[in-house]
Amino acid sequence: MRKHLIWKLFGLNLMLIALVVLIVWVSTDYLAKNYFMVLMQKYHISPTESHRMFVESVHRYLIWGSLLAVFISSLFNFFIMRRILNPLTRMTRITKKVAAGDFSDQIPITTRDEIGQLARSFNRMTEGLAHLQKLRQTMIVDAAHELKTPLTNIRGYLEAIDDQVVPPSPETFRLLQEESTRLADLVSDMLKLARAGGVSLNLNIIKIHLLEAVTHLLEVFRLKLTAKSIQVDTAGIDPRCWIYADPHKLAQVLHNLFQNALQYTDSGGRLRIFYEELGENIRVTFANTSTHLKPEDLPYIFERFYRGEKSRSREYGGAGIGLAIVKDIIEAHRGNVGVQIVGEEVQVWFALPANVQG
Repeated sequence: MRKHLIWKLFGLNLMLIALVVLIVWVSTDYLAKNYFMVLMQKYHISPTESHRMFVESVHRYLIWGSLLAVFISSLFNFFIMRRILNPLTRMTRITKKVAAGDFSDQIPITTRDEIGQLARSFNRMTEGLAHLQKLRQTMIVDAAHELKTPLTNIRGYLEAIDDQVVPPSPETFRLLQEESTRLADLVSDMLKLARAGGVSLNLNIIKIHLLEAVTHLLEVFRLKLTAKSIQVDTAGIDPRCWIYADPHKLAQVLHNLFQNALQYTDSGGRLRIFYEELGENIRVTFANTSTHLKPEDLPYIFERFYRGEKSRSREYGGAGIGLAIVKDIIEAHRGNVGVQIVGEEVQVWFALPANVQG
C-alpha cells in the first residue's frame, strides 16, 4: 500500500510541475514573443535573430530549472511522504496482527494532524478489542468453572448411588435437585445476559411510576427480606416520581438489584431505596449495609461473572451476572450505572433520562 500511495503522490506532484512548466513555456512562446517584438520595433532592432536567441535561452534555462525543481521537489516529497505514510504502513501491519488476535502493538503518535488523530483512534480501537478479548476469555473460563461445579456434584452423587455408597434416599434426591436447579438458574442467567445486550432493538419505553414498581418488587422479596431481618426504607422515593423505561426491562433491573442487596446484606441489616433528580436524569439508588465489598472491587462490580465477595458467593448462589445485566439494560436506555461505598453502605445506582421516550 505504501509504495502504491507514494508513487501516486509522486506522480501527482510531477504532473503539477509539468503543468507549471507547460504554462511558462507557452507563455514564453506567445505572450513574451509579442512583448519582445514590440520592444525590438520601438528601439529599431532587427527582431528575427534576437528573438530566436531569446527564445532558445529561455527554453534552455526553463529546462534546467524544471529539472532542478523536479530533483528538489522529489527529495522533499520523499521525506515528507515517508513521514506521513509510516504510521499508515505500521497501521496496516498491526491490522494483520489484530486480525490474528494480537492486540499488543500500538502506533506511536507524533503529530496532531489527521494522521495523528487516525493513529490515536486506531490505538483506542485496539485497546478496546484487547479489553473485550480479555473479558471474553475470562467469561468463558468463569462460565466453565460455574457449570463444572454443579455438574461434578451431580455426577459424584449419581456415581455414589450407582456404587451403592450412598443410598437413593429422599435427602440424596433433594441434594441432586438443588444442584440441577442451580445449574438451570446459571444457564438461565447466561441467556438473560446474552439477551440484555440486544435490548435496545426492541424497547417499549413508557412512563412508569417508580414507587409502584419498587413496591411491587418489594412484595415479591418480602419473605426473604423478613427471613434475614433486613429493614427496607423506601421513604426516599417521591410518590410523584415518574421515569421513562421499558416496564419489563425495568422490572428485571429492580429484581436484580433487590436480589443483589438480599445476597450481600448481613442479617439484621438495612436497605434504603431513594431517588435524586440530577439535571435531566433521575438516579435511583439501592443502598445496603454490607462489609463484603472492598474499594478495590468497585471498578469491576458490573463486569460479567465478577463477584466482590469470593468466599461467600457460593453460599448465596450468585454467579456475578445480575449487575452485568443491569448495566446492559440501563445503557440500552441511554442511561448509566455506578457504585460507591459511603460509610457502612454500598450504594448501587442507575440513572435514566427523566423526559426522553426513546
